[in-house]
Amino acid sequence: MEEPKPTYGNGNNPQHQQPYQQPYEQQYQQPPPNYGQNFGQNGPAPPIPGNKPTFEQSFKLEGPKWNDVWAGILFLITFAGYVAVSGIVLQGYASTKGYNGGSIYGGNNTFGLSTNTLVLFAFVLVVALVLSLAYFFLARAFTKQFIWITGILHIVFGIGTAIVYFARHYYSAAIVFLVFSIFSIICFVSWIPRIPFSVVMLQTSIDVARKHGHVFLVSLIGGVVSIAFAAWFSATLVGVYVKYMPGNNPACTEGAGNCSSAKVIGLTVFITFAGYWITEWIKNTMHTTVAGVYGSWYFCAGKPGGMPKGSTRGAFRRATTYSFGSISLGSLLVALINMLRQAASIAQRQEAAEGNIVGSILFCILGCFIGILDWAVQFLNRYAFSYIALYGKAYIPAAKDTWGLIKNRGIDALINDCLIGPVLTMGSAFVAYLCSFLAYLYLDFTKPAYNQDNKYTPVVMAFAFLIGLQSCNIFMTPISSGVDTIFVAAAWDPQVLMRDHPDLWAKIVSVYPQVQQAVHV
Repeated sequence: MEEPKPTYGNGNNPQHQQPYQQPYEQQYQQPPPNYGQNFGQNGPAPPIPGNKPTFEQSFKLEGPKWNDVWAGILFLITFAGYVAVSGIVLQGYASTKGYNGGSIYGGNNTFGLSTNTLVLFAFVLVVALVLSLAYFFLARAFTKQFIWITGILHIVFGIGTAIVYFARHYYSAAIVFLVFSIFSIICFVSWIPRIPFSVVMLQTSIDVARKHGHVFLVSLIGGVVSIAFAAWFSATLVGVYVKYMPGNNPACTEGAGNCSSAKVIGLTVFITFAGYWITEWIKNTMHTTVAGVYGSWYFCAGKPGGMPKGSTRGAFRRATTYSFGSISLGSLLVALINMLRQAASIAQRQEAAEGNIVGSILFCILGCFIGILDWAVQFLNRYAFSYIALYGKAYIPAAKDTWGLIKNRGIDALINDCLIGPVLTMGSAFVAYLCSFLAYLYLDFTKPAYNQDNKYTPVVMAFAFLIGLQSCNIFMTPISSGVDTIFVAAAWDPQVLMRDHPDLWAKIVSVYPQVQQAVHV
């Protein structure tokens, strides 16, 4: 018996139709494992009311279950190394705390970071936490206006910061911020036609989070964990300088090792890399957990049994066991790229502090290119992890297969026209810029002994930027995860979107009619 042809649009316009193509299983040679399990026409009988299937039953894994084990082991080794380094340097700091001062003022340290810096990072953590929470609740409370608010705040703050730097005769930094502000204005103006479609996707993500699973709880727990780790990282960073920076340093005779600039550089590079990798792992574990919730909603909410039982727990359990290695591998790639971007940022700020405008602009351009590479890898990661959450495939095959299917289905057109990812990135950058600016003002007003010649200003500002950026990114992950997972699920089976979520399909068509030509079914 021939299957009926799907109807496109909001149901009020029967003219929007396209020829029906072969189902997914016939078009592609390698369908996802258990495609249609528990929710397709050929799947098992609808569950008996009261006997809901679990997440594991709805999205069964097929061997091998454990993937990319080597990456998971390497991640654990790196984490153990970070713990060891942190323990050594914090012991050195504790043994010489009186020499480094007990608060903002009073220390005798003239050779490296001190308690003054630790207090600064405490302020940065508070600002990052408050602004990240405020930004998260802004998205929840003012969903329709969220994109406009983000763009306007980013532009206004960029211009305002440039004006302040000009007024303080910090011309190289002022020029960089002014260039970024002009670029932001151009980008935001070009985004205006795409805002209605993006608002629909954002509203859908927020609505599902309110009704199903524990999406907001995942965001809160992940955000608190990220702030706690940032505090630990800040103390460790200061401890490295206190313990190993050569000079009139009493810590050189305490505990393990002697002082040298090479040790400071090497350990700073290591803990920065480990910090990026650990925070990326936290973020991607949250993303994979939340993707399991949204995948369950997409495929199961319209079926008689409804959402699987324990979707959040099941997805988190899979992310921290079978998919632990795959998440570690994807996070490793981003950590390596971010290390390069961090180095370019520090170099750019050092050139700016020395008044070398040409060098500052060149390193800024290099940082932009590295940022584009980072965006490309993170872009691929988001959709690969959404698939890994549901079907547990290894990282590289998942990335290749997911992007190939997205292209074949035409979902890439929807992704390109959705602004949620860029907007959240812009919002996180806004928080990071505020944290970095706070660091600049703090150092300028407190004038710590170790920074009389502004030698450490670029380094401290760069790490304050890192803390703000990663903290806000982690808080906002669940919101972007919902949109990303809906796109991936629509690529696997767009029929479910039109059949089980007609209201969402109608909203998308009303603001983005091209979807009827973009999605190939």
